[in-house]
Amino acid sequence: MSSASRPHLPVRPIWLCRCCAQPWPCGVARLALAAEYADDRVGLSVYLCGQLYDAATDLHRLNPNDAPSPQALFARFIAWARPWRCP
Repeated sequence: MSSASRPHLPVRPIWLCRCCAQPWPCGVARLALAAEYADDRVGLSVYLCGQLYDAATDLHRLNPNDAPSPQALFARFIAWARPWRCP
C-alpha cells in the first residue's frame, strides 16, 4: 500500500500521523476531515473536541512536564475547523 492511499490517522499515545509523522491532524487529515464533514460542521467540531480530549490526556500522561499547552492543542485540533465567515 502506498503512502498516498494510507489514511492519515493518529498513532496514539504520541498523536503523530501514522502516514507522514506530522502532528495529527496533519494537513492531509484536515483536508480529509473537512471533506468528510462538509455538510456537518457541528459534527466535525464534536469529533475534534473528543480527539483533543484524548490527545490532551495521552500527551500529559506521556510527559506531564512538557505536554502541549491548552492553547497549542486548541489551535491544532479545533481552530482550523471553525466555519468560514464572510465579512
